[in-house]
Amino acid sequence: IQIITSLLLAFLPFFVLWLLSIKLEDASIIDIYWGPSFAVTAIIAATVAVASGNSLAPLALLTAGLTILWGARLGVYLWLRNAGHGEDWRYQNMRANRPGKFIVWSLYGVFGLQWLVMAVVSLPVVATIFAGGTVNFVSLIGVGLFVIGFSFEAIGDYQLAQFKKDPANKGQVMNKGLWAWTRHPNYFGNAALWWGLGLIAASAGLWWTLIGPA
Repeated sequence: IQIITSLLLAFLPFFVLWLLSIKLEDASIIDIYWGPSFAVTAIIAATVAVASGNSLAPLALLTAGLTILWGARLGVYLWLRNAGHGEDWRYQNMRANRPGKFIVWSLYGVFGLQWLVMAVVSLPVVATIFAGGTVNFVSLIGVGLFVIGFSFEAIGDYQLAQFKKDPANKGQVMNKGLWAWTRHPNYFGNAALWWGLGLIAASAGLWWTLIGPA
């Protein structure tokens, strides 16, 4: 019940952003909130846990802290990258394909859908916050995988941003740094860190939450 309550409460910011997107005529603001939405959900879950009389165990604090760190980093990066550039072309196409219907459709087709995906992916975090537990060998492996994934994502984003700043690289393929190792180090890093969070949850016996990273 507490997990469901937390995830339902986490929909409220998505709804508020939907209302804001109507005023701004820019649905792509949801992209900036993608990372922070996980951090906000972790904070909501922790608040619900404490309000219910539960203390936050070491594993709960570790999971919440890692999630907030990742969400804040990604949110700041996307804000700096996207702010002031107007609505992303993907949402412009969605809007053009649904004349007169996009506003209502975007509530469930954009904002609602992203909340639903976030709710599933965040299951290891939310469940661990309520289940608690102590740090053990498996959770330390999860932390290590998170660090690797977080580093890949952050460094990959930085390297691509620097590459795109150089006018000489316009139209060229980024194939240096981490981008020489994997086609999308930021996506690889994102997947790796979420499997790390999944392992932390599994260390507390929450194997079912691996549906999130999967």
